[in-house]
Amino acid sequence: MAEPMLIARRNTTECHMLPALANRHGLITGATGTGKTVTLQTLAESFSKIGVPVFMADVKGDLAGISQPGNIPPKLAAAVQERGLPMPEPIGCPTTLWDVFGKSGHPVRATITDMGPLLLGRMLNLNDTQAGVLNMVFKIADDQGLLLLDLKDLRAMLQHVGEHAREFTTEYGNVSAASVGAIQRALLEIEAQGGDVFFGEPMLNIQDFMQTDAKGMGVINLLAADKLMNAPRLYGTFLLWMLSEMFEQLPEIGDVEKPKMVFFFDEAHLLFNEAPKVLLERIEQMVRLIRSKGVGVYFVTQNPLDVPETVLGQLGNRVQHALRAFTPRDQKAVKATAQTMRGKAGLDIEKAITELGVGEALVSLLDAKGRPSETEQVYVLLPGSQLGPITPEQRQALLANSLVAGVYEEVIDRESAYERLKGAAPAAGGSPAAAGTISAPAGQAPAQATVTDQVLSGLGDALFGSTGPRGGQRQGLAQMMVKSAVRNIGSAVGREIVRGVMGSILGGRKR
Repeated sequence: MAEPMLIARRNTTECHMLPALANRHGLITGATGTGKTVTLQTLAESFSKIGVPVFMADVKGDLAGISQPGNIPPKLAAAVQERGLPMPEPIGCPTTLWDVFGKSGHPVRATITDMGPLLLGRMLNLNDTQAGVLNMVFKIADDQGLLLLDLKDLRAMLQHVGEHAREFTTEYGNVSAASVGAIQRALLEIEAQGGDVFFGEPMLNIQDFMQTDAKGMGVINLLAADKLMNAPRLYGTFLLWMLSEMFEQLPEIGDVEKPKMVFFFDEAHLLFNEAPKVLLERIEQMVRLIRSKGVGVYFVTQNPLDVPETVLGQLGNRVQHALRAFTPRDQKAVKATAQTMRGKAGLDIEKAITELGVGEALVSLLDAKGRPSETEQVYVLLPGSQLGPITPEQRQALLANSLVAGVYEEVIDRESAYERLKGAAPAAGGSPAAAGTISAPAGQAPAQATVTDQVLSGLGDALFGSTGPRGGQRQGLAQMMVKSAVRNIGSAVGREIVRGVMGSILGGRKR
């Protein structure tokens, strides 16, 4: 059985986290500069030592030092000695570096299909009507066997649904052209933030997070998030997607001696800001049920009020650093925090929260019976690993020696919705002549292929024009020639002859 992990102490008072109860989740809060990052590193290192893999985001770019043995500066060493704390033994944890943009770590990708309409709608900040259209697009793609792997697949599918809105109305409901346009614009915004590199293959295998090294230490999976924070919706949705993948893929294992994995949500407020009710319910469900799959989830944020009450009630292990009561909201947070922590005789929790020093915290961890322990005012222990960032050379060495080196670097672009809809490749199991052909919705008779369709597929939009996703007509060269011919024929009979002949060639397009 794994030994209890010493997290903090003061004189003879010690706070141990029990590995068997670490999957009951936790919360680390405190104002900027009060010691949350050091607490996060201490916890992650402690889990790694007992063989538990960890995932955390490196928001400020200074957590990669966990991969290197530490060297305590003289000033900090003096402070540790003054507080009566033990000097940490230098240790470096096995670390795998990840980066959504593929610059500072191994690329992390997901497919559009695996992200799903709920999380994608959150990422794109869609309203209810637009989210409904996005759900419809996913359903049509599924029914027609079209893979949505990357952004160009989703763009092509949106355009297809917009152009054939009337055909899908009976089976799937009304398609709002304005909503299709709004989704396309939202995709442009995500693409500008770098989200296009996140969608595609090879997709992340969540099992690659759950590794140990040859010494039995859990691997620290560190996501470079300093640039990702410039796209907060992408950041929050990405972390929630990874948690969803664990929830969906991992089997039920019940109570365990130690977690199979611990997942830290830094800057947790980005996960809940403006989240729709259905998404909040999904998060609450995952936090409540993922414990039985051996995963512990720890939220790290400045203010406890950033986390909804329904989620906050699931977080058993608490580390509370100082809060500054400068505003009415801050004062409310202090009072609410004090009320949610188990009291201790002689300790005024509400007053102590505003007076804590750097590295000092109010700690309440679950005891052997699953009950919150009395709140203790203690000092968080320093980690044995390096505090601060690593050099570019050290980063390159970690990447080269990683367990997943070379697995995710090369992009795979196989046949999917874009190729099928654009006719760039034959449909699976079909003839080249059928490439790009899309079947009618279930319950409707398939439309007969017209001469127009054959001509368009052969000569393209440049000659015969096309229809945009919102119904706008773009004239081609042939259409302009017809209109010119009609204007030049003086008699009404001549106009009718030209319209009849050329209209049949162009498929009788309506004006």
